[in-house]
Amino acid sequence: MIRRFIGLFLLCGIATGSFAQDAEAIVTIGNKQFTKEEFVRIYEKNNANLLEESDKKTPEEYMDLFINYKLKVIEAENLKMDTLPSFIRELETYRKELAAPYLTDVRFDKKRVEDMYERMKTEVKASHLLIATGNDPSPEDTLKAYQKILKVREEIMNGLSFREAAVKYSDDPSAAANHGDLGYFSAFQMIFPFEEAAYNTPVGEVSPPVRTSYGYHLIFVEDKRKAQGDLKVAHIMKSIPQDADASVMYKLKNEMDSIYVLLEKGEDFAKLAQKYSDDKSSAANGGELNWFSSGRMIADFSEPAFELENNGDYTEPILTRYGFHIIKRLDHRPVRSFDEVKEEIERRIKIDPERSVHSRVAFIKKLKDEYNFKVSEETAADIAANPYDLDPDNPEAAKKTLFTLDGSDFTVGGFFAFMVRNYPEVKKLDEIHFRKYFDEWVENELIAYEDSKLEEKYPDFKYLMQEYHDGILLFNISDEKIWSFAAKDTTGLEKYYHKHKGDYMWDERFKGWIIHCIDLKTREEADAFFSAGLTVREVMDLINEQEERITIEEGAWEENANPIVTYYVWNGEKPEGFNEELEYIRGDLFPPEPKKLEEARGLYLSDYQNYLEEEWVNELRKKYKIKVNRKLLKTIPHVAE
Repeated sequence: MIRRFIGLFLLCGIATGSFAQDAEAIVTIGNKQFTKEEFVRIYEKNNANLLEESDKKTPEEYMDLFINYKLKVIEAENLKMDTLPSFIRELETYRKELAAPYLTDVRFDKKRVEDMYERMKTEVKASHLLIATGNDPSPEDTLKAYQKILKVREEIMNGLSFREAAVKYSDDPSAAANHGDLGYFSAFQMIFPFEEAAYNTPVGEVSPPVRTSYGYHLIFVEDKRKAQGDLKVAHIMKSIPQDADASVMYKLKNEMDSIYVLLEKGEDFAKLAQKYSDDKSSAANGGELNWFSSGRMIADFSEPAFELENNGDYTEPILTRYGFHIIKRLDHRPVRSFDEVKEEIERRIKIDPERSVHSRVAFIKKLKDEYNFKVSEETAADIAANPYDLDPDNPEAAKKTLFTLDGSDFTVGGFFAFMVRNYPEVKKLDEIHFRKYFDEWVENELIAYEDSKLEEKYPDFKYLMQEYHDGILLFNISDEKIWSFAAKDTTGLEKYYHKHKGDYMWDERFKGWIIHCIDLKTREEADAFFSAGLTVREVMDLINEQEERITIEEGAWEENANPIVTYYVWNGEKPEGFNEELEYIRGDLFPPEPKKLEEARGLYLSDYQNYLEEEWVNELRKKYKIKVNRKLLKTIPHVAE
């Protein structure tokens, strides 16, 4: 509820606070001053969110709203509501959410998104050669694989064809058959380090060794072309059995040729797919496949498919390693616009650990440069070579500086405290693990330092945090003084209702019953019972004793509230399917009358809350001295002008 309230509050663009106290105050409330800069910022933001010109206020008109809001927040602060643990926790939660976009390299992320879109517009044709390192390789295994791939690359540079090298050396099992050929691919179709290298390697060249989770790769870039977009096709397929010999292949080819002849004679593609295709997952849907780009389908299938020029065109039978196919083009779409795919690109970057790590590395580097980060290599080398016991109070090391950040020293004692706090099970560190934990500590301190500077560096963040601060206070004090109070104050609400009775009126209403009978005999019985003075409950019990033959709905209806009542009482249109012999009404027409409190409780409660708020604001205006600089206020132009 608080989140929804603050969302509306932010949309209205109201905020409080005392920024730039040295600037001339446009209004003073109690001992708090508020500048013209702040007022203009909020005034313009508020009016910009109003769709109707008539709703937009002049600066003089808006000043009253500005003062009323600030009075409530100042009162909440004077009541120490901003010191409550619940308030502090709530504000911390909002701050984390607001700070998150600032604690990554937004510019880098934006560039990364734009770069990825550019990649989506280009397809790369490449082959690769893999020297695998296996799962969790030792440093020795990693070095051995790296040295091997360097030698292989040297052979290729000296004249060995890449295809031959892939067959001879690659640990990719498919290389024996495809010579390392990957066909065309685009962005997000390969793991990130591989994709990065492929797009950065010129056509006709072999990349340096590329490390991925699989091992080391060499990439030979054969071609780059404009992306062909996505294709929607249907196909008819005859699959090839594993042990198929020449006679089986001949038989399957003849079957596909026969199907092709039927298509040429005008028979329906979808019906032929349903009848003859071995791809049962698509046959039921007329052979229709999901959208795909050229890199998402094997080249033997995608290339002839993309060669089809028009929707409805189909290929002659083609052969892939899976079988014979006839492919029909259903639709084609070019690469979508940046605005259409921007969110999808951002999502895919975020869910890919290697891509998001890449973004974080760039951000950390930017912070190090910005804050003049320097490591005390002597101290770091000393700890790495001679691990101390991880004791934050170790007098031998605690005061030594490990790195400096923006002129501040971060000591060995701070690092030890980080380890005790986050890794209490670690008692000693060797050199490798020291470097790992040291880098983590540095990143944490860099992010924390940047976090502490957000209000200073980014005015928008500062104002937004103030808006959340004040929004939570406003919600809490309004709930205490108005909303919850009014809901519980039944006596006060009753008094308010009797004083304002008649503010909400019923129009002319019919009060009575709508009666539905199953047949004419039932209606005659009902009329007889009603004429005899029986109650509605008695009539229903008597008639429905054996089975339900009558239903009776009791109520009070204004015109157009019920089609049957409107038809009988106000000569409305006859309802569709209505049988006036079996459906009728009994009751009386009543003139307009005030709504009872229980009938309009929500309306009267809202009015009572507004009344309480008005009284409260009047009290606050008497409690706090208010001084408006009218001369300064007149210098602010009306936003509608």
